[in-house]
Amino acid sequence: MFRNFTEMPVWQKAHNLSVEVFNISIDLPRSEDYGLTSQIRRASNSVAANISEGFGRKTKNDKAHFYIIARGSAYETQNHLIYGNKVKYFEYEKIESLIKEYNNLIFELNKIIKTLYNSQSQP
Repeated sequence: MFRNFTEMPVWQKAHNLSVEVFNISIDLPRSEDYGLTSQIRRASNSVAANISEGFGRKTKNDKAHFYIIARGSAYETQNHLIYGNKVKYFEYEKIESLIKEYNNLIFELNKIIKTLYNSQSQP
């Protein structure tokens, strides 16, 4: 059992990905400061933030709720990466590995969510 959310591999992965997203968004045009730059950074940081908030919750339902929100933010981040590529802000080669890493993260979150829901129905 983890003593702190920072020990969770899924949080570590989400946190590292948010740092990578921050770094690729540094060179976005100034006109995107309140658009894509803000959106993609907030979405990617929200993944790790919701994992940590879920860790701090007491009930399995509360925990699962925040892990589901984290999963949604991971999908949102992927959307922003794809959009950034389509409007020529990001080269596909630059975001391809990030999208794959977010898919892996979503897979891990799905396993946690499923485990939480399955453990509720057992006596």
